[in-house]
Amino acid sequence: MLGGWLIAWHGSLQHETIHGHPTPWRRMNDALAVAPLSLWLPYMLYRRSHLAHHDADHLTHPAHDPESRYLDASAGGPSQAAVRAQSTLAGRLILGPFVEVGRFLLNESVRVWRGEADSRCVWSWHAVAVGLIWIWLHFACHFSLGAYLAFFVYPGASLTLLRSFAEHRADASPARRVAVVERAPVFGLLFLNNNLHAAHHRWPGLPWWRLPVQYRANRRALLAENGGLVYAGYGEVAARFLLKAHDTVLHPDTGDARP
Repeated sequence: MLGGWLIAWHGSLQHETIHGHPTPWRRMNDALAVAPLSLWLPYMLYRRSHLAHHDADHLTHPAHDPESRYLDASAGGPSQAAVRAQSTLAGRLILGPFVEVGRFLLNESVRVWRGEADSRCVWSWHAVAVGLIWIWLHFACHFSLGAYLAFFVYPGASLTLLRSFAEHRADASPARRVAVVERAPVFGLLFLNNNLHAAHHRWPGLPWWRLPVQYRANRRALLAENGGLVYAGYGEVAARFLLKAHDTVLHPDTGDARP
């Protein structure tokens, strides 16, 4: 439990550094977060993808948003099945890490094989960093790689997917694509208040410790803007979507959007 918590929290720290915190110096922030404790995600790829997510012209659309959970109408059957399998919260928490990480690594392997952009350089440095972590685990901690994957990496990815599960939803109005999860005293610390997601998207440069005050001061306007896309807490998210799909698999702007 603590191992998964640590990995998920480190991901939240990386998210903060991408947005320019906790120091005003990018190199210092990168140094604080660059260690790939999750093993599978190079920090520079996460940085690139997340900033593109914030700059997306059409948030949630798979052709514009690199962090979209939707597919377009051209997606094949296996891709649709993979997304559909984790369209419920139970599926996301149990199968999500395997599906999402596996799909990411497969796509990146193709990019490395083709020599696209700087993929080989990024993954070479990442392999060195992962090797150093493995040496540390083996010789300093006397902890096997298999145990680390089972007790740290997998549950950490699962907790991270809990945060992202309901934070976006396709809608014709841009402001209504970003949700808020309130009353999260424990998970709010784990996610560094990124559960207040509509506030984060409105003020992406605001540090995590200032988001709650900013949200409370502007709550009425934010919820009016996002169409009331708010959950009382992660308990409500679980009660509504544990065994029920959060939304359609295909993005409604790309074709048939059957659940």
